Amino acid sequence: MSAILQGIKVLDLTRVVAGPWATQNLADMGATVYKIEKPGDGDDTRRMGPFLTDGDGNVTNDSAFFLCCNRGKQSVTVDISQPEGAELVRQLASHCDVVVENYKAGSLKKYGLDYESIRALRPDIIYCSVTGFGPDGPYAPRPAYDFILQGMAGLMSTCGQPDGTPGAAPMRTAIPLTDILTGLYASVALMGALYHRQATGEGQFIDAAMIDAAVAANGHLALGYHMTGKVPQRAGNSNPVASPSEVFACLDGHVIIAAGNNGQFAALCRVIGCASLIEDPRFLQNMDRVRNRPVLRETLGERLLNWRLADLIQALEGAGVPCGPINDIDDVFDDPQVRHRELLVRLPHGSGVEAPTLRSPLRFSATPVTMTAPPQLGQHTEAALRSELGMSAADVEAFRERGVI
Repeated sequence: MSAILQGIKVLDLTRVVAGPWATQNLADMGATVYKIEKPGDGDDTRRMGPFLTDGDGNVTNDSAFFLCCNRGKQSVTVDISQPEGAELVRQLASHCDVVVENYKAGSLKKYGLDYESIRALRPDIIYCSVTGFGPDGPYAPRPAYDFILQGMAGLMSTCGQPDGTPGAAPMRTAIPLTDILTGLYASVALMGALYHRQATGEGQFIDAAMIDAAVAANGHLALGYHMTGKVPQRAGNSNPVASPSEVFACLDGHVIIAAGNNGQFAALCRVIGCASLIEDPRFLQNMDRVRNRPVLRETLGERLLNWRLADLIQALEGAGVPCGPINDIDDVFDDPQVRHRELLVRLPHGSGVEAPTLRSPLRFSATPVTMTAPPQLGQHTEAALRSELGMSAADVEAFRERGVI
């Protein structure tokens, strides 16, 4: 079975998370992805621990951060700050179908690696520029970091405990959410552009901005504001439109209960021994329960404190009440469904050990993804230059001696 993107070549001028996340998806779907890295240093994330150790127990420069974003790529080390290096990358681009970059807006023009320069070499190129704020506008020159974008786009304003409670403050997510969302949107855009080119022969420019993806993620909260004029507030772990739908403490941990309709609420009350609440006029309908959330939370909370987590989840699931634990990462990979889905994969790595990776969520029945380990720094430089540009071993060595690669 051939992969969906078999035969598609991608020049990857990205680093850190947003851009690499997009190109990793293309690699998983079978594209050949040439990741251009700076000789000696590589992607910034190669220096962000923890690090993979090789077969002799030595620490490598393959970090968890790098490994999670660069599966299936080929690492080609070229110094684009040198004219010869920039020319090599331009030549590689002319052999590729797609270019993806996430440099600061406009900064690749001086190297002749901007969209117009590459399009002059290959008119049907699909060129995706991943930036923080887009190619123009008052913020275009600014560097972009996920943490800052989570704050600017409004995401943090709705995360965290509400004002007046202990620890009340806007909160970010531990994962770089805006980076990942931007990478996913960029992947979707690239697939659409490839389909368009297949139909018309036309390439195009894709403007993938983190601010766009982050603001879009506000979804119904943003639209609700524009419909009502009410600014969404932090609600902690409580669902503002359903009750009980929040986190409760039990004897040995915490449980999420999301009883969003009357039947689920009634089943919850029967399981934990407070059936009298079902006919209580304060709790008859969901909006009544939302309005009287504090007293309902207190009443349910007192009952739930008598339960062990495993027993409670078993009882609630048996009664059809949506619920679940709050797993630590080690619990996640002990979960029977996670094990069944084989979401942790170990791949043979160039260092002589197996590198852990998380299974791609892209699951196709006819064209399954093929996952291979992320590359070691410069692992594919010579092979790529010889196969794509027809260089000899002597040519490659001469470039290496001059510090170009």
